[in-house]
Amino acid sequence: MRVLDSPEKLADLVSDQPGHFVRFSDGPDSDASADSVDYESRLPLPGLSVNILDPPRWWIRPLPDWLARQICQYLHLTDRSDSHRGWVLTGTMTGRGPDDEPLLSDVEPVAWLGAPLITAAQARYEDRFRPGRFQE
Repeated sequence: MRVLDSPEKLADLVSDQPGHFVRFSDGPDSDASADSVDYESRLPLPGLSVNILDPPRWWIRPLPDWLARQICQYLHLTDRSDSHRGWVLTGTMTGRGPDDEPLLSDVEPVAWLGAPLITAAQARYEDRFRPGRFQE
């Protein structure tokens, strides 16, 4: 699978063709061989938990801001395992998970998120957003 090393490459992908998502896990091979389960209830989920990369209609800031936010919202999942990485995928939405995240089936892997892209997303997120802060 190819690697996206820059925010510009990810933005081009999302702009050219809507319907991409990001997931942080051991990758498509591992996810294909295991059932998705809600960690708290232990109930099976009808698809992989993902984060949407297409910005909503109300989003008026630059696309790279949205992408940085979406990546950084779930980047903490890479702390669970040294083998967890971010990857871009497409698929069929089968429902919503316990945190209202999209659940996908018929998954098609697209690309890994490279380390330079992750680093740039973190820098942009910290520069342009107020992570972890509520309205003051």
